[in-house]
Amino acid sequence: MIQFDQVTKRYPGGIDALKNLSFTIESGEMAFLAGHSGAGKSTLLKLIAGIERATSGRVMVNGHNLSRLRRSQLPYVRQHIGLVFQDHKILFDRNVFDNTVLPLDIIGFDRREATRRVRAALDKVGLGGKERVMPIRLSGGEQQRLCIARAVVHRPSILLADEPSANLDRAYALDIMELFKSFHQVGVTVVISAHDETLMEDYGRRIIRLREGQFAT
Repeated sequence: MIQFDQVTKRYPGGIDALKNLSFTIESGEMAFLAGHSGAGKSTLLKLIAGIERATSGRVMVNGHNLSRLRRSQLPYVRQHIGLVFQDHKILFDRNVFDNTVLPLDIIGFDRREATRRVRAALDKVGLGGKERVMPIRLSGGEQQRLCIARAVVHRPSILLADEPSANLDRAYALDIMELFKSFHQVGVTVVISAHDETLMEDYGRRIIRLREGQFAT
């Protein structure tokens, strides 16, 4: 479960990215974040992931109050969260396999089990057989699939995606959304930010709309 209780995030200069937000996303739910650029969508996802801390209020993720956790405790919480960034953050000097295995290397997985999980993740996103391909040789849609494989290879209970279809044509975007839907169907909590509400409406899920750091009415 993800719970925000009167959460405000203020950046240096007195800029409030989020203002007194309270809401709950239940375990196993699929929810969308909508809003213009600068509405607070990315900040909200960073708070869930523990990348940023709330200025005030309480952020609860899987029973942990992230506002009170020490920095040394955050890696444990993040082991249960998968992140898909808008700018991919692919390492272009490493092949598809080496990009995907990174989270497992950080955790310290046995290499044989890590290899099995990487292949399963790549098969799931449609990149099976491309383990040794360099990312530069992948299409934009395939690069996004690589990011998703890396985000789910450690089998997180929460999957966060920041504008995952922003630079893709509609056909690729729909394919990516179907991937997220498939993870939701096996019990993963999925939270996706997007600017194209028509993509969200196709899935009939809850849409949390933001405007200038607050709920849009």
